[in-house]
Amino acid sequence: MNIQTIYQETIKLATQKHTDRNQTIPGTNLPYVVHLSNVTMEILIAFEKSKDFNLEFAVQVALLHDSLEDTDTTFQELENIFGKSVAEGVLALTKNSSLEKSHQMTDSLFRIKQQPKEVWAVKLADRITNLQTPPPDWSEEKIKKYKTEAQLILHELKGGNDYLEQRLQQKIETYGR
Repeated sequence: MNIQTIYQETIKLATQKHTDRNQTIPGTNLPYVVHLSNVTMEILIAFEKSKDFNLEFAVQVALLHDSLEDTDTTFQELENIFGKSVAEGVLALTKNSSLEKSHQMTDSLFRIKQQPKEVWAVKLADRITNLQTPPPDWSEEKIKKYKTEAQLILHELKGGNDYLEQRLQQKIETYGR
């Protein structure tokens, strides 16, 4: 199957799942699929600048990365449609809501580091995309905390993808100014 077909089939499911929840990008009226597309765009560019990068796998994980956390999608559903490796990659990117909020990111990063480097790349791409202008209702403290969390992600996923690491470092430096 070619990358265009993989992208189209995956984005259809992801869009439907997020649309069913009327999910938009926080602080905007934009449909959530814009975020998913932006993360995937980062992955497509990273692929061009990386060696030994499984683009098909990375695109599927990028488009589905928030589906377990933010929709009614199940692990079993992802595994049945996209295979075990994609489902496990998405699960690693999903925060464990049974943990205290202060431990969710470190737990997720630990699980991401057990996955192929493409999953690392999706997490880096996700945070790059999320470091746009902060939502207008965010306090300075929340902006600072989000930036600190981005630095943790960059530190923990060092060696995952040079290009995306450089992009994230640039975004961190200018975030919230």
